[in-house]
Amino acid sequence: MIKRGSTQRVPGGPDSGPQRALITASFVSRVGNGLFNTAAVLYFTLVVHLPATQVGAGLTIAGLSGLAAGIPAGNLADRYGPRAVWLTGLVLQAATMTAFVFIDSWGAFTLVATLDRLAATASGAAGGALIARAGGERPAAFRARLRTFVNLGVVVGTLGAAFAIQADTRPAYTGLILANAASFALAALIAFLGVPAYPPLPRPGEHRQWSVLADRPYVSFVALYSTMGLQYQTVSLLLPIWLSTHTDAPRWTVAAVYAVNSGVCVLLQSRLGSTVETPRQGGRAFRLAGLLFLISCPLMALTADVPAWAAPALAVLAICVHSVGEVWESSGGYALGYGLAPDHAQGQYQGLLGIGFDAGQALAPLVLTGAVLALGHPGWLLLGALFACLGAAGPPVAAWAERTRPAAPAPEAPAQHPQGRSPLPEADQLPAQGGP
Repeated sequence: MIKRGSTQRVPGGPDSGPQRALITASFVSRVGNGLFNTAAVLYFTLVVHLPATQVGAGLTIAGLSGLAAGIPAGNLADRYGPRAVWLTGLVLQAATMTAFVFIDSWGAFTLVATLDRLAATASGAAGGALIARAGGERPAAFRARLRTFVNLGVVVGTLGAAFAIQADTRPAYTGLILANAASFALAALIAFLGVPAYPPLPRPGEHRQWSVLADRPYVSFVALYSTMGLQYQTVSLLLPIWLSTHTDAPRWTVAAVYAVNSGVCVLLQSRLGSTVETPRQGGRAFRLAGLLFLISCPLMALTADVPAWAAPALAVLAICVHSVGEVWESSGGYALGYGLAPDHAQGQYQGLLGIGFDAGQALAPLVLTGAVLALGHPGWLLLGALFACLGAAGPPVAAWAERTRPAAPAPEAPAQHPQGRSPLPEADQLPAQGGP
């Protein structure tokens, strides 16, 4: 049985200083990500003059190598406190981003990219533990606001990158990379000034550095969440290729799809995500997401069967449905990913979750282009059915996991009020709840 440590969250809501600092730091770093990710391949191929195949191979090596940092970094965050590990990861990412400006060979590119992914994975594990500690009295609402600003940061960065791509010069691309490096440094400074150095929580005697691997319900959830993560690249990879090669839709449709996806997620994340608090609610959110994906995938396929003037409208309709599903899926993932993890081992558990998600994203291009595109319309139908099945597994996995967690301890009976009525409990007398 997985025992939970005593939760030591920071009281507060939207006005909590640590929460504001985490949201601001995350927004700043994601603006940098949007700047860099949009033009990274162009920089490495057009400026550094690496062949596209070498860039792809280097990124694959870096991505797979980076997975190794997840659980060890999470353990460090649990043992010494999450802020120190997170700040270290951000500083290292600032350094690796700066180093990209000086590379001139495939070997140097692969080495720097690998160090960058190791730092990013470590930062993700520690950052997850930090989010859990700063969750406040309404952790789901905080996580929803955080994701809203993360999405918004990527949008802002992507729009900024468009100017550099239009200029198409070495200084423009170099500026994007250095801006991303600066975003990590600034995020680290914001977190250093505004986020407390939370001390590690007491660990039970049976805690082990690899305990998460023995938690079968959580490992099952990680597998579920990682596979459902195919839906992200359905929007960013599969649908753009489909629109470009299988439909007569105008080229601007791809940009419209990105814009609508980002807009829907930004507008609805806080509204819907704040309602998904418990693992049980997370399981139901997963199920709803799967049903919405079951609708959106066939709609995407049908864009190849309508006139050119109707294809953009159908694509936008499909992406609206899909984006609402994405909001429910991410909210369910937060509720389960944090709510099922023991408080004293959030770093370790978030490390495994990050490993699973990154591995799924690494395999997504192979699955989506090699299977779905190869099969055409039946591939889209099978993809929608896969999402629906994954979503349907959400509630039973959540119920299974909750059965292996001890119930929250019952509060002590309060002293009787002189008039025979029990006074309302003070905030610090409420029983501790497990998970964020």
